[in-house]
Amino acid sequence: MPLITTIAFDADDTLWQNEHFFRLTEQRFADLLKDYTDAPDLNARLIKAVTANLQYYGFGMKGFTLSMVETALEVTDHRVPGTVIAEILAAGRELLTYPVETLPYVDQVLSQLQDTHRMIVITKGDAFDQERKLAASGLADYFAAVEIVTDKNPATYSSIFERHCDGPERTLMVGNSLRSDILPALAAGGFAVYAPHALTWSYEHAEEPVGESRYAKIEHIGELPAAIAAFEASHG
Repeated sequence: MPLITTIAFDADDTLWQNEHFFRLTEQRFADLLKDYTDAPDLNARLIKAVTANLQYYGFGMKGFTLSMVETALEVTDHRVPGTVIAEILAAGRELLTYPVETLPYVDQVLSQLQDTHRMIVITKGDAFDQERKLAASGLADYFAAVEIVTDKNPATYSSIFERHCDGPERTLMVGNSLRSDILPALAAGGFAVYAPHALTWSYEHAEEPVGESRYAKIEHIGELPAAIAAFEASHG
């Protein structure tokens, strides 16, 4: 039996593009408010609102949309017209219509690994949107299970690793967020591979666990099989 029997993948910006579309919506938000505020830090105030509202709305497009409305009201002293609020809501809904673009090498690597490993998805966000994206991606058949969670912490990973895997010591988590995908998966006793994405939200940044033997960083998903082989050689 190989050392690693299950590979868990993050979804957004690991399997497919996501943050890019939020950035486009941020720009649309700024354009809609340009005639009603001269706040120089508009995007920073929006992100601050999104972060503060995570405890109420969680991750995903719904919380982001509500935070846009809240920020628009705040920076204009509630003078923003209802027509602009309507357009902000429409911009938020558009996040549900963008095409799903899988990242380079994803299809090839999943096809390669499906014969040797159990694969699952562990993702945060709005359940409706994440289910839509997985279905549209064409990747669903690769995965034995999909877990859409409100947050990613060691307890969440421990529960999922015990439920779907052969325990954390035989499970590898792959993702683009050090804060959500890598550090808590390691804390739960698993292996972790960090696949950075150029547009990862600042909230997800954290210090790399350099020197941790169960951790590896790759340039892209195409390097994942080699990282797994290296773990097998050093820990097997």
